[in-house]
This record gives sequence, structure tokens and C-alpha cells, in this order.
Amino acid sequence: MTYNANLTTSGAIAATAAKQFYDRRLLENMKPLLVHNQFAQKRPMPAHNGKTVEFRRWTPFGPLTQPLSEGEPPEGQTLDMSSLTVTVRQYGGFVTISDLLDLTAIDNVKNDAVDMMARQGALTLDTLAREELHTAASVIYAGGKTGRAELTAADKLTSLELRKAVRALKKVNAPMFHRGAKRGYYVALIGPDTEFDLMDDPTWLDVSRYQDKENVYFGEIGMLYGCKVICTSEAKIFQGAGAAGADVASTLVFGQNAYGAIDIDGGGNVQAKIKPAGSAGSQDPLDQTSTVGWKVMAYACKILQPAFIQRIESGFSL
Repeated sequence: MTYNANLTTSGAIAATAAKQFYDRRLLENMKPLLVHNQFAQKRPMPAHNGKTVEFRRWTPFGPLTQPLSEGEPPEGQTLDMSSLTVTVRQYGGFVTISDLLDLTAIDNVKNDAVDMMARQGALTLDTLAREELHTAASVIYAGGKTGRAELTAADKLTSLELRKAVRALKKVNAPMFHRGAKRGYYVALIGPDTEFDLMDDPTWLDVSRYQDKENVYFGEIGMLYGCKVICTSEAKIFQGAGAAGADVASTLVFGQNAYGAIDIDGGGNVQAKIKPAGSAGSQDPLDQTSTVGWKVMAYACKILQPAFIQRIESGFSL
């Protein structure tokens, strides 16, 4: 009896350890690819609280120009907060692996499948965040143009457009990000085509020239005019939307707390789903297929302060 009980306990421990391993592998492979998501105001996955999550927006205080009266305390102030409630949704996908492939493959197919599922999961959430950010209305067009349809490949992103975006954010007092006690900065998300053009600017500071090379964001490539520049292959391209069918690149420049998202790190929000051959019962009568999948239990992304986001649209070198 004791021997069998130990076998059962050992099997349960092994199954739990395997699940934790795959969950951790899935999350670790997803996080570096979530470029649009990494700067959001994070909220934990709601537990036993329905399908909604609440993000907070604090109203900043104005100046107090009245001098204090001697010996008399001033009138107190009240914190003014508005909330934005967002409905969370689940996302996930899976791939089927045949028993023959699992048997004959040189490498561990499940590990590779988990890595591929991680990339798909990250791409899904990153795309959701990107599309939400592009609902912000403030747009700066490169080259002095007044609309997307006027942009050509010659209307490249330059430091001038970044300076305009930074000016607009400063005028509405958009809060800056801070890395430790260092000087504040805004974030600019660009694509590889835009990166190619922007690095020609003589004031460009490459990340390799940073004094603190260790403390950088995923995708960070440099700094220009108060913006940490982050490059991602998933930056939005408006295909054929420019003059004569030219492609138009989008650059997002924003401050802290411009948008919010559900935190995927911790709380079991990201889960690897491994179903071994035979687990499907009569639907897999010969134990021929297993599945590897990913699932995010709850996710949402929402703009909180539209004025804290500037979008730059530009052409780019071919």
C-alpha cells in the first residue's frame, strides 16, 4: 500500500513539475516579444470579480496661487479619480502532434511546439495592444504633409517629428517614464524601416553608447530628443495608404499611464496546455495525437489618457 501510494504521489509531483516547467517556458518566451504591452499601466488578472477590470485615472492638481494666512491652515483638497472599466477576454491556440512525429523527431517536439505557441501568444497580445493604441486621434505627418494619402517614401521620420511629438506631450503634462532617479523620458515605438532612416540623424544616441547598458527595455535601440526609442517588427504599417500607393509607417510616442493592460506575469494568467496522446478518449481511439497549446486566462488593453499618445506617420526608404 505504501509503495503504491508513493508511486501515485510521485506521479502527481512529476505532472505538476512538468506543468510548471512548460508554463514558465511559455511565459519567458512570450515576454520579450510583448513590446507594445510592456509600457502599459498593469493590473492583475481579476479573480472572483466578474469579467471586468478597473483602471484608474487621477486628475492632477492645479497651482495654488493664494498665499497662506498666518496661523490659519488652508482648505484641504480632495483626490479626484475617474475609473475606466474594461471587459477581459481569453485568448489561446493549440497545435496537434502525431505520435509518429513525436517518436521519430530528433529533438523534443513538445519544447519546440511550446516555443512556437509562445510566439503566437505574444504576437496575439502585442497586436491587440498595438491596435488599441492606434485608436488615439493625435497624428503628426512627416514632411509637413497634412494627411496620410499625401505621404511619399521621401517623407521620412526625422528628429523634427519626434520633437513635435515631445512638445505636444509636454504641453498636456503627460508624465514621463523614469528609470531609477535618472532624467525622465518618453517612449517612441518604431519599426525596422523607420529605424533605418532615423539612425542617420547626427544626434542619435545608440544604446551601445549608454553608460548603463544593463538596464534597458526589450527592443530598445537608442535615444533621441528625450525619447527612448524601441524597435519592433510589429510596428504598424499602413499598406499602400500613401501617395501613389506608398506604404506608410506609424511611430507611437507616449508618456506613462497613457494606457493600461492586464498583467500576464504571475497569477497563472499564461498557461501551457499539454494534452498527451490518449487523453481524448474515444476521439483518439489509437492514441495517435497529442496537443500543445497556449492560453491567456484574461487580457484587455485600453487607452486611459488619449492626450498622452502621439502618432507619427511617415514614409521610409525603400
